[in-house]
Order: sequence, then C-alpha cells, then structure tokens
Amino acid sequence: MDSLVAKYSRPAYQQQEQFTEDNDLELSESVPGLSLKFAMPPVAQPSSWLRAATDDRSNPQCPIKIAHGTTTLGFRFQGGIIIATDSRATAGNWIASQTVKKVIEINDCLLGTMAGGAADCQYWLSWLGMQCRLHELRHKKRISVAAASKILANLVYRYKGMGLSMGTMCAGVTPEEGPALYYIDSDGTRLAGNLFCVGSGQTFAYGVLDAEYRYDLTEEEALELGSRSILAATHRDAYSGGYINLYHVKENGWVKHGFSDTNPIFWKTKLEKGEFSNVTADFGDRV
Repeated sequence: MDSLVAKYSRPAYQQQEQFTEDNDLELSESVPGLSLKFAMPPVAQPSSWLRAATDDRSNPQCPIKIAHGTTTLGFRFQGGIIIATDSRATAGNWIASQTVKKVIEINDCLLGTMAGGAADCQYWLSWLGMQCRLHELRHKKRISVAAASKILANLVYRYKGMGLSMGTMCAGVTPEEGPALYYIDSDGTRLAGNLFCVGSGQTFAYGVLDAEYRYDLTEEEALELGSRSILAATHRDAYSGGYINLYHVKENGWVKHGFSDTNPIFWKTKLEKGEFSNVTADFGDRV
C-alpha cells in the first residue's frame, strides 16, 4: 500500500506551491453544497490510485478487493411501478446483515434503490431528496422523475473514476410523465426503461420477469411477479437473501407492501405450486 501511495503522491512542498487560494475557491464552487470537503485519497491522481488499489480484474494482487451482492428490480405497468429488493448485505464472503433497507424513500412520491456501496447510495440519494425538496420550494410543484434522475446522474458523473459504487433506480409517477423509471450508476449512465434489475442476482430475476412480464398486469399480479422474481434471485444467488421489500408507486405516492422473510415464502411457493424442484421437501430416511 505504501508503494502505491508513493507512486501517485507528490512531495508536500510541491502540493503547497501548486495549491493556491484560486484553486481552493474553484474546487469549493464545483462541489455539491451538502459537503464542501468530500473525502478523497491524499494523492495527486485519486482515480489512478483507486484503480491500482481496487481493480482485481487487471491486478489480481490488488490490496483491496471489493465484492458486492444484491438484487433490486423495478418495472412499469398500467397501475404504476413495482419496486422490489432483497435485504442481504455482504462484505466479501461474509453476510454482514440480513435486514438492510435497500429502498430509499426520497420523498412521498419518489423512490430510489440501493445496489453497490451502501454508504454511497444512502448518502447521494439523501442528497437527492434535499434537492427535490428545494425544487418544490422554489417552483411550487413536484419535481419530475426525469429531472430528479438527471440531477443524480450529473452529480455522480463528477466523481467518475473516484471510487463511487452505485447502481440505483429512481421511480415515480407524475401526471405529465405517467409511470417513469430510470437507472443511474456511478459512471453517470442514465437510462429510461420499462424494466430494470440490478445486482449480482439480476440474471435470475430477469429470468422470471422476461417470462411473465407484460404491461397490462393487474396490481395483484404485478406485486406477485415482483416478489417471485426476488425470490428466484435469493434462491440461486448466494449474495442475495434475507427479506423481500416490496413497494407499489402510484401517482399519489408510494405504498409499502411488506418486508417479508423469504424462507416461508419459498416453502409456500414450492409446496403449493411445485416450483424449485431442485430442493426436496421429503425429510424421510435416506441411504
């Protein structure tokens, strides 16, 4: 680690000579108001240093190996938007928590999801909530989902390559837009779509959604599809699990539909519908 710091650092006397009051003012004006001193590695090139320290694909011997695991999803249908997530937080191969709330309630009408680094998602989605409230006070109307997602995408793009880890969705329903769903990640990518899954369990969730999703789902069918998709991911992905957090976003706000343990849901699904055939319910004697 010391060799990496030395490689990308400048001597202290050079830092003092090259850093002026004009530089200080310029940096202060470009950083969001929530924190004018956002922490960065004390090196000359933070992005290069972070890549060397954390990119285990290009350098398998890197000192910091970041492993993420989660499953979050959102999809539009005729009655609004369904948001569903698991609740397991992992730190490498260790399960750190089974009760993480991965749906961020930005305000009464707008939801965000967490995938990647929990601290990054919580901090910047909280910051987004502040910006949405300021917009309401200035313009006397609710912010659009498109505008809220653009604010977040522009913000994280400033820190591209600086070590942020985010894969989030913004979901809301407005009279002008109808159901609106956006995906934003820490590279500044911003995509609008009907259906998104994010996280290590996304391929398993997509398998269920691609087979059963349609826009004209009823509310009951949509809620069941969101829950069933997360259940499939928690069954197959070791980094997803815990509880199913389920929300329905409507024009007049979001409604929470439970924080349900996956274990009884799994066995009910298996015994009543005959699914998950790779798991046996027979606990009799075996040779």
